[in-house]
Amino acid sequence: MTRAAGMKKKVTAIKGTKDILPPETRKWQWVEERARTVFERYGYRELRAPVFEATELFEKGTGESSDIVLKEMYTFTDKGGRSLTLRPEYTPSVVRAIIDHRLYLQPRPLRFYYIGPMFRYDKPQKGRYRQFHQMDIEVFDEKDPGIDAEIIQMATVLLKQVGVADYQILVNSVGCPRCRPSYIQKLREAAQKVREKLCPDCQRRIEINPLRLFDCKIETCQALAANFPKITDNLGEECQQHFIQFQHYLQVLGISYRVEPRLVRGLDYYTRTTFEFVTSALGAQDAILGGGRYDEMMKQFGGPDLCGIGLAVGVERLLSLIKFQPSNPEFIYIIYLSEEGKEEAMKLAAELRKEVDCLLEYKPRSLRNQLSRANKLGATWTLIIGEDELKTGRFTLKHMASGHQASYSSAALLEHFKSRGDQ
Repeated sequence: MTRAAGMKKKVTAIKGTKDILPPETRKWQWVEERARTVFERYGYRELRAPVFEATELFEKGTGESSDIVLKEMYTFTDKGGRSLTLRPEYTPSVVRAIIDHRLYLQPRPLRFYYIGPMFRYDKPQKGRYRQFHQMDIEVFDEKDPGIDAEIIQMATVLLKQVGVADYQILVNSVGCPRCRPSYIQKLREAAQKVREKLCPDCQRRIEINPLRLFDCKIETCQALAANFPKITDNLGEECQQHFIQFQHYLQVLGISYRVEPRLVRGLDYYTRTTFEFVTSALGAQDAILGGGRYDEMMKQFGGPDLCGIGLAVGVERLLSLIKFQPSNPEFIYIIYLSEEGKEEAMKLAAELRKEVDCLLEYKPRSLRNQLSRANKLGATWTLIIGEDELKTGRFTLKHMASGHQASYSSAALLEHFKSRGDQ
């Protein structure tokens, strides 16, 4: 094949990725704006971390036995010979940033949020892509179970803001490094008795991390796991009291929930509280958002002994539940008929854009074609700059839906839209 022939080959988007195009991007912006408003009102501030990190950060933070590390990470070697990974989740990056910049020495609460893409090699399906997006929050150095309950309450506020009401809240406690080992031993022993009936992945999990047995989506494995010992029956005194207080605060806030002893989440670092918001509207992938505590993580990364808790919202999944359809913003389509008219249109548009959206296209079209174009684009108003308008300095503004029109000088036109904005 010649070079010229090769250049003609169509290049398409990578499987598992998706172009987000107008007007769909307005829906994304609408959701992100509401999320930012909710997070800020609860004292969170935005943090933006790099999209790739040292591979060991995610191996250490996410857990070497997790499916993310074992199967799903996008890892590559850069030109310097370093192993780098596109972030599959955000928490390890935030912990690293806090330690790097010693944010724990500053007076501001360690409450952060972030919105951005994550990358996991997984089978693409409805609501799940290989490049997907999350809205996450993290809190550090707040041990009280009241913050656990408040985070869940904040999530209910966010869902209400975007019009999602059909969901159920599941909660659990996965204990801590002090009480969990004895439970894991009981779980491993119970799983060994039915080992041959479990899928190959679950057979592997028995040795590596038995808690992952509860993550399996295969129905036969789920049925067997239903009879395994419950972690809520094996919590130490401190973890038990934390879980009781956490549920009490949920009740104080008037939040309905269900204890689900098999809810362990898909990551190795969780301690004590775990939670998910699930819905029947998403099919097999029923989780809208989820999170929990990771009280040992900061210390494991070489930082101070600070507890942590957070949640992650899958943006694509959330958007699939939202009925809101963004409308086009109001804008003026400016029409000109000559070079002199174009120059006047450019100056006028620059002034009007201080108060209203203006679209000025730089393609030669007839008056009729420009009017047709304005109609197709859904312009709210049209403003024509022809010979008469240039002579008199007055411009006719037409409201497209009603047909109402009025004549203005450039100064009066600017004042007209300024007064609309002040209303």
